[in-house]
Amino acid sequence: MEASQPHAPLVAENADVDVEARDAGTMEVLDVLQCWSLLSSVEVGRMAVAVAGDVDIFPLNFVIDDGAIVFRSAEGTKLVEVVLSRRVAFEVDGYEPAHGRAWSVVVKGKAELLDRFSDIYHVQDLPLFPWNASPKERFVRVVPDVLTGRRFTVAQTRGETPAL
Repeated sequence: MEASQPHAPLVAENADVDVEARDAGTMEVLDVLQCWSLLSSVEVGRMAVAVAGDVDIFPLNFVIDDGAIVFRSAEGTKLVEVVLSRRVAFEVDGYEPAHGRAWSVVVKGKAELLDRFSDIYHVQDLPLFPWNASPKERFVRVVPDVLTGRRFTVAQTRGETPAL
């Protein structure tokens, strides 16, 4: 009878997976440049806004421009809440299956509705396109006050079974 290994790996072995970090539960704190790089690598994030004692979260596509996040919006709840609150949190995350790593970047800052023609003309030239067909004629810029990020090696995913 073979002795079982007490700490059998929980994910499929991959030369790129940092097994020590995974097993130790190590969390890497990302620096500002790593955070900007990860922010720039995705097209969709989630913005949270608190207004009148309630919190809303909106998925949105965005682009990075000169150290700020820019997105388009139609008239409606999202735009009203951004104008009223101005303080927002914005989050993006990702999973790198080849490396067995997940990451998250959070931006906290001030949102400003762009209303100067020079700003609007500038952002209209950015590669920022609404994903749905409804018109989104307003532009909002989020200027970060705080930018934080974390990355860690995933212990197990839903589709995997622990090795015995």
